[in-house]
Amino acid sequence: MKAPRSGGGWKAINYSLKLANRVGWWKLWKSMRSKNACKTCAVGMGGQKGGMVNEAGLFPEVCKKSFQAMASDMQPAVASDFFAKHNIDQLRSFNSRKLEYSGRLTEPLLLSPGEKHYKPISWDAALDLVVERLKAAGPERTFYYASGRSSNEAGFLFQMMSRLMGTNYVNNCSYYCHQASGVGLGSSIGTGAGTIKLEDLEHTDLYILIGANPSSNHPRLMKAFMEIRRRGGKVIVINPVKELGLVNFKVPSDVRSMLFGSSIASMYVQPHVGGDLALLTGIAKEVLERGAHDSSFIAAHTENFEAFQEQVNQTGWDDIITQSGVDRETIQQITDQYISAKNVVIGWCMGITHHLHGTNNVQTIANVSLLRGMVGRRQAGLMPIRGHSNVQGLGSVGVTPGLKQAMLERLENQLNIQVPTTPGYDTMACMEASHRGEIDFAFCLGGNLYGSNPDTKYALEAMSRIKTILYLSTTLNTGHVWGTGEETLILPVLPRDEEPQSTTQESMFSFVRMSDGGKSRYEGPRSEVSILAAIGQKLFAGDNRIDWKKLESHSAIRELIADLIPGYENMHQTIESNKEFHVTGRAVAEYKFPTESGKAKFHAIPLPEIPVDDNQLRLMTVRSEGQFNSVVYDDEDIYRGQERRDVILMNRSDIDRLGLTPDQRVKVKSEAGEMPYILVREFDVRAGNALMYYPEANILVPHTVDPLSKTPGFKSTRVTLEVEELVQA
Repeated sequence: MKAPRSGGGWKAINYSLKLANRVGWWKLWKSMRSKNACKTCAVGMGGQKGGMVNEAGLFPEVCKKSFQAMASDMQPAVASDFFAKHNIDQLRSFNSRKLEYSGRLTEPLLLSPGEKHYKPISWDAALDLVVERLKAAGPERTFYYASGRSSNEAGFLFQMMSRLMGTNYVNNCSYYCHQASGVGLGSSIGTGAGTIKLEDLEHTDLYILIGANPSSNHPRLMKAFMEIRRRGGKVIVINPVKELGLVNFKVPSDVRSMLFGSSIASMYVQPHVGGDLALLTGIAKEVLERGAHDSSFIAAHTENFEAFQEQVNQTGWDDIITQSGVDRETIQQITDQYISAKNVVIGWCMGITHHLHGTNNVQTIANVSLLRGMVGRRQAGLMPIRGHSNVQGLGSVGVTPGLKQAMLERLENQLNIQVPTTPGYDTMACMEASHRGEIDFAFCLGGNLYGSNPDTKYALEAMSRIKTILYLSTTLNTGHVWGTGEETLILPVLPRDEEPQSTTQESMFSFVRMSDGGKSRYEGPRSEVSILAAIGQKLFAGDNRIDWKKLESHSAIRELIADLIPGYENMHQTIESNKEFHVTGRAVAEYKFPTESGKAKFHAIPLPEIPVDDNQLRLMTVRSEGQFNSVVYDDEDIYRGQERRDVILMNRSDIDRLGLTPDQRVKVKSEAGEMPYILVREFDVRAGNALMYYPEANILVPHTVDPLSKTPGFKSTRVTLEVEELVQA
């Protein structure tokens, strides 16, 4: 399969037209133009300004992934005899794509202990079963996990349920993606979210993109990069892999770009996997050696600079160059551009956070930005490029093991609720407790917890030891067939554009949108809020702390959010007039950092130990252009020219060095597991490194985590390759 010359363009448009043919042109158009927030990435669009419109009012703002998610929700319902025809073993032979396209779930399903088939169960029986199992499990043997698909309203009820039950074992999918960003930024500048608004990008003259591939995962950001280049600005891409869309991209909403393509990277740097911290330290060292740091800003608005400076000075150039894989001349060229720029934004994704030193990576990004006063003011700043559409919102409304002090005080003072003081469990801690046989009930609000986990064998063992697992889902995924407990229950839910009441979602720019909802396409599914409120009424019958009947109303939930969530006070205006808003305190201005001292903090961070033997490769797991998170919509990865997913992409010099040939079958082995019969493919990746597809390659990733953020190292697995001997028939 040959890769195109540019990302985006007519291929993306043609794909969207094919989806329209599949589900109906007018139906898809009406659905995409409805006043509902985009269902995919957290760049965000839609809401009260209309579908395919961003917060700046620009139209058309849409991407292929938005169409994919909408088309999936518009597919026919699962056939009435589907689960009678397919037992659990047969369903396990389905790949992610086949499960996704098996149809919309429309009735509650129960996989009873010892049974091989999911069977329909009534809503009343399902809810009674949930309440019975929750009461039997109790607070210390239950955990709550949410994906970024859910609304703020559902997320708020979800975490309230866990706290009223007496447990802080509640978390969300960010622990497996951007938690290192939140922890790192929080420790550096006092807020765990990005510091810029969308309009700040209109003034950026240098954007440094590290460890991210938005051309595949956040395509609408490509327009912002195109515009930076057209204004004469620069975009430095730092990525071990040469990604097609980051070199040249055809923005479908721009005629000139569609005709001629747009150059994205003005400079493309390929470090080792995990070498970013060393590279960033090299940039900081160059800035300091040239005396190009902003001394007045540092003195007035930061602390711990001397310890940071000493650490950088003690770090030798040989170590920086060896560990980063980038020569000093290139580091000097990056620094030249950084020093000469006026408004710099640094953006990153999971290439930075998916390491056992992920939090240190983010702190080092903050260090570099603070050196020149590029954070704490408008038109420059830090931009974690978050994945799912409302993952940031779920964190805001408290779907986390530990509540921020201000929210904790408001909950206890205004609602007279005593929040449990026992330590909470992050996502991996929940899996470890399950593996020890300490969890009886797992409550999964969307997502695919099984498919998101590293060390697939460990995840399978852990989830199989849980007595009851509850999933709230729209379609089938691998978690429903592999991530099963002794008893597994699936409740069908409505996507946000079918909600009977409006909902809210928060973008990566901390902009809260309101989705109107709409008419349900099928009888049977219920809204997440209605399910949670119904469970709450049964679970807390006779408990007067919360009126769960009242909280069937989304407006009533928003009243509580506005009163209890710091930064969400403007939600009152949303209730009154559907007004959308930016969360206050996030887009830091006038150098007023929301820290205890009011100052940002430098961190002195030594280079991490990254031992790699000569016969090993550093493996990073990646998503393809044809998938979103763990959902695989298409087996092909068009931008990388791959027609299949059972491949390992390697530098040609490594193929030759290891005595291999392209399209040869190998067994890929790590300390966690192995994958047999994988095809070797040549690709432009930094020598000594390789990439394979997530979530399939999760079996190779150990379940060890960054000690600060508890995020697994999906991008830093050491692997060896063995030639597979094909057996002759």
